[in-house]
Amino acid sequence: MVAYERILVPTDGSDGVERAIEHAIEVATIHDATVHGLYVLNSDAYAGLAMESSWESVDGLLREDAEMAVARVREIAVERSEADEPVVPVQTAVVEGKPSREIVRYAEANDCGLVVMGTHGRGGIDRLLLGSVAEGVIRASSVPVTTVPVED
Repeated sequence: MVAYERILVPTDGSDGVERAIEHAIEVATIHDATVHGLYVLNSDAYAGLAMESSWESVDGLLREDAEMAVARVREIAVERSEADEPVVPVQTAVVEGKPSREIVRYAEANDCGLVVMGTHGRGGIDRLLLGSVAEGVIRASSVPVTTVPVED
């Protein structure tokens, strides 16, 4: 059996991604592994904002959302415990860049043995138009990736 020491779970803060977080924690519990919760600030998505918009306030709101999202990874690990401590060790990080690239980069740089991530399961024209972070990670990652279907 493969033993994992570090499991990466990217989060976007949505309710649906909690299924992926729970799965990552379950696998980490079996393997006595550390869970890494990662949020990627996709600054490219906000590049078109007019300069009149206060970038500092937008950036502050994005970072606040990011911190809440990764804090939720720890909260779920605590909820699964019988104590006030997470059931497994949890480390969190917020990085900036293209999500699929940064997820792969983080997994490899932190020697993660597995990436567990949610996927909205879009197919056909939706996938072509919207792209897929999960698909990008699967294609580029040297680390095994487990996808968990999540609800929109």
